[in-house]
Amino acid sequence: MHNDTPYADLTPDLVLDALEAVGQDVDGRLLQLNSYENRVFQVGLNDGSFVVAKFYRPGRWSDAQILEEHAFALELQAAEVPAVAPLSLSHPAVARAHATAQLQGEPPTLGHCLGHRVAVSPRKGGRAPELEDPEVLQWLGRFLARLHEVGARRPFEHRLSMGVSETGRSARQWLAEHDAIPMDHSSAWLAAADQVLDLCDTSFARVSGLRLRRLHGDCHPGNLLWTPEGPHFVDLDDACMGPAVQDLWMLLSGDAEDRPAQLNALLDGYESVIEFDWRELQLIEPLRTLRIIHHSAWLARRWHDPAFPAAFPWFESGSYWQQQTDLLRQQIDTLQNAHAQPSWMHG
Repeated sequence: MHNDTPYADLTPDLVLDALEAVGQDVDGRLLQLNSYENRVFQVGLNDGSFVVAKFYRPGRWSDAQILEEHAFALELQAAEVPAVAPLSLSHPAVARAHATAQLQGEPPTLGHCLGHRVAVSPRKGGRAPELEDPEVLQWLGRFLARLHEVGARRPFEHRLSMGVSETGRSARQWLAEHDAIPMDHSSAWLAAADQVLDLCDTSFARVSGLRLRRLHGDCHPGNLLWTPEGPHFVDLDDACMGPAVQDLWMLLSGDAEDRPAQLNALLDGYESVIEFDWRELQLIEPLRTLRIIHHSAWLARRWHDPAFPAAFPWFESGSYWQQQTDLLRQQIDTLQNAHAQPSWMHG
């Protein structure tokens, strides 16, 4: 099995066998859910309920990094912050696997089964939040503040930190070293990336004493589900250390004239729980820039996984890289404005 195609053997039978190996009483019902980085399945149990099984992509995270994600989710759950946490897997095979991996000090939430690592969580339903509703945004702001309050208690020891070097320059370097950019677009894209990353460095340097905390890290609407009781997160796979604003800016939507009111609603809710460092608003466009560069590298790193060419057929085209170069040049213009704030934040 090729390292870049780690799920080639992940048949329905293997999924069910792995779930049984970690103590789940499966009944054969199986539905693959939408996920590119990992493989995620809804699995039926004999008591009529469902669980969600996540098969982690080999080589991406260490066991210590995954268990730190799990511990954060469990800490949030204990603090009554609605994040879906993994179930404890008490089956002897899991205990043996954890002992072999010297993970005795952690909850048995990660199974090592049939060549894969798997975690199991309850299935939680919900719908996408209505981000045009100020009351919903205020609720989300309170929710994120509570998550950040827990996140500020202690740092991650094993997971990544979000920053220009860790998130942006490492992605740019990987693309350059692996000749992932078409030759006739490479020099223009790399030049734009270098210039915009220098500007990102300047923006981060302006916020002296920037406080990093444990974050969700990938807080886009697809990772939030809304119920009558309020919101909950369903995926902490990208949890990291970073500035609080990273978990806020991806919830802003619509036209530029709509975003100030949305941001104010989010922060009204946020600051009803904990204080927000308003200087971090200068980091919205730098963080957006880092995400743009990181996304291109993510697609390139995963290109040998058959799911990626099928889902992103335009990625290798010249037009994609021309669009990305143009986008980075737009970010250069934005970051050269006063305080690196987007124009919609000045209205």
